[in-house]
Amino acid sequence: MSRILAIDYGRKRTGLAVSDVMQIIANGLATVSTHELLDFIIDYTRRESVERIIIGLPKQMNNEVSESMKYIEPFVRNLKKRLPEMSVEFVDERFTSVLAHRTMLEAGLKKKDRQNKALVDEISATIILQTYLESKRFNING
Repeated sequence: MSRILAIDYGRKRTGLAVSDVMQIIANGLATVSTHELLDFIIDYTRRESVERIIIGLPKQMNNEVSESMKYIEPFVRNLKKRLPEMSVEFVDERFTSVLAHRTMLEAGLKKKDRQNKALVDEISATIILQTYLESKRFNING
């Protein structure tokens, strides 16, 4: 099997997480400057076997996509151009930032660490990926 890479896309910084090769556990990978994201992903997929990339889909409570999709869509188009053989999927990311903060609190991180936005982004990507892996394992997505 290959890894699955998850992206929590942001205008300034983007959190990344990756699964183990058995696709059971999500681990934080990095937080990178968004303008370096595409090159980072290309480099990573050359070094590691990645089966698919999932991207957090920003939805509002009324189920409509949020305004940040106007930044994500061009990135996804470029990603698909540079990695045409790679499967790219969107996954609902509602509440991941809230869950990331709660996770940091429950882990006993100090206030200064909880205010580290790069860490929040990486944890958010990890939550997106773990949710995806669990839904796949329990066949929730069909």
